[in-house]
This record gives sequence, C-alpha cells and structure tokens, in this order.
Amino acid sequence: MGKTLLSTLALAAMIAAPAAIIAKSEPPEISLEGLELVEKTRRGALYADPGVDWNVYDQVRLETATVAFRKNWQRDQNRYQVQKVRASDMERIKTGLAELFDRVFSEELSKGGYEMTESSADNVMRIVPSIVDLDVYAPDTRAPGIQQSYTETAGRMTLKLEMYDSVTGDLIATVSDRRESPRRGYMQWTTSVTNNAEARRMLQSWAVRLVELLDEARNGDLTP
Repeated sequence: MGKTLLSTLALAAMIAAPAAIIAKSEPPEISLEGLELVEKTRRGALYADPGVDWNVYDQVRLETATVAFRKNWQRDQNRYQVQKVRASDMERIKTGLAELFDRVFSEELSKGGYEMTESSADNVMRIVPSIVDLDVYAPDTRAPGIQQSYTETAGRMTLKLEMYDSVTGDLIATVSDRRESPRRGYMQWTTSVTNNAEARRMLQSWAVRLVELLDEARNGDLTP
C-alpha cells in the first residue's frame, strides 16, 4: 500500500511538473514595479503604466546603453579559438556596440518625430537601454596574422529598455526582446565588418519597432 501511494504521488508530480514549469515561465500580468502586461511573445514582453498620457512626450533623452556578454562567453570562446579573446577585446566590442546603439536609435527616433535632448522637462521621456546575454559567435580579436572564422549566424543578444518620466523619475514602461541573427543555412566567413552589419540590422529592427510602439501608445492603441 505504501509503495502504491508513493508511485501514485510520483506519477502525479511528473504530470504536474511541465505545467508548473510553463506557468513559472509565463510573465506576470503585473510587474514588480506595478506596470501592466501589454504584449508578450516567445522572445520578450512589454509592460506599461495604463495611466500615462503618451502624447505629452515629444522629446527623448537617450542614455548610454550598457552591454554585458552572456555568462562564460570569454571562457567558451577561448576553449576553441587559437587567437584568445582578451578583456580589452571585450571592452572594445561593448563600447562599439553601445556607440552603434546610440547612433541607430537616435536616427530612428528622430525620423519618427522625436527630438533628441540631453535635458529633463515635462515633455521629455528618458530611455535607459541595456543589452544583455550578448553572444558574438566569431569575434574579431584583431590579433596579427590571417584569421578566418566561418559561422552560420553572427550571434544573439537581448535588449531591455526602461522608460521614465524625466522630471518625476516615474517608470512608465519596460520592454525586453531577445533576437538572434538569421541563420543562413550555410557557413560564411565572419569578420568584424559582417558582425557590425548584423548588429546594425538587429538594432535598427528594434528601433523601428520602438517608434511603432510609441506611435501606438500616442494613438491609444497600446493597452493591456
């Protein structure tokens, strides 16, 4: 009887486990900051304060993006590469990506009708960006000699945006989205030039989507 009961409980736990895992992975309807879930995809989620008048904001104060590699990225790269990735290589890649982010997002926001500013005012939205889980599959270490790396895709990264009222400091929205460079279906020589082109393409896609979301919010279409 005891073994039968234990077997039954074990079976029930096995059946319930996948559902529990799925439930745990689902984003909450209300974030820890009190924002409401507006949109969710398999790659990320959008939260916003339903009481915000988005039409107030016609200027954007864009902070410098912080960039972080995925955990153990340098160790994994150096395990298989002849030319080792140094800390200075990582800093150069992070700085370059942050600068590219600023150029691309400033361009797209300006084209979308938003004036870029470094000031705070009632009509200014402050955006704090961060790029995390950066995984460059074939980094250019700029080491002497001929280096040839062939990959099917350039890499992946996750973008997180926090949007604040620049005067009150109130958090009014958050966005997160994970992207991977498209897989070509064949191996191709990967260089710093191709990596930069893929990074620009991904950033531009995000920037265009941000402008679309802001337009939806101003039209009252961005609702939970």
